[in-house]
Amino acid sequence: MCTRPQYEMHKITNHRHRPCARETMQPQETMLYTIAKRIFDFLAALAAAIVFSIPILIVALAVRLTSPGPVLYWSDRVGRKNKIFRMPKFRSMRTDTPAVATHLLKDPKIYLTPIGSFLRKSSLDELPQLLCILRGEMSIVGPRPALFNQHDLIALRTERGVDALLPGLTGWAQVNGRDELPIPQKVALDEDYLHRRSFFLDLKIIFLTVLKVVRRDGVTH
Repeated sequence: MCTRPQYEMHKITNHRHRPCARETMQPQETMLYTIAKRIFDFLAALAAAIVFSIPILIVALAVRLTSPGPVLYWSDRVGRKNKIFRMPKFRSMRTDTPAVATHLLKDPKIYLTPIGSFLRKSSLDELPQLLCILRGEMSIVGPRPALFNQHDLIALRTERGVDALLPGLTGWAQVNGRDELPIPQKVALDEDYLHRRSFFLDLKIIFLTVLKVVRRDGVTH
């Protein structure tokens, strides 16, 4: 029986989940899953980097030609066990944009570059993060990495044990709302993934992510 606080239980109502459990994997199963996931992450990221090499070059050129500033935007992100790492994205906002989460900006649209909205809605701005996956700082599936100054998100994830996971290119919260979710609901979904994670769930999340990107669901800017 799930012991998650009531505010988390009533918020995850749009999807039918199996009852959660605090221990869903034995230690040996966890080790095998972790090894298999790392191998899959590396091979998939390497294959994606090769397949998308031409789109990556095209996007890089488009960013350079449409706005002044660097092609890549590097931000300090919170990784596994709250370790800070540098994460790249194709720059979709002006260089004078405040270094805060997008939802905290009064009017994010005024900071977007000419192709910024397209990059975000198509998720093409995320492609440079393949480098972080190859380096082992991120996984393909996991909680999206928090900014170093998102203290409320970091604290709640740490309290729930979600900080034990590698951050991901996509995750359970992303396919269940993405930018539209408030922080408590995001963390509830992150915790749900923590206790239910499996290779098959990862494949499901990847499939749902592709559908989200094609439909451009859940992106507000």
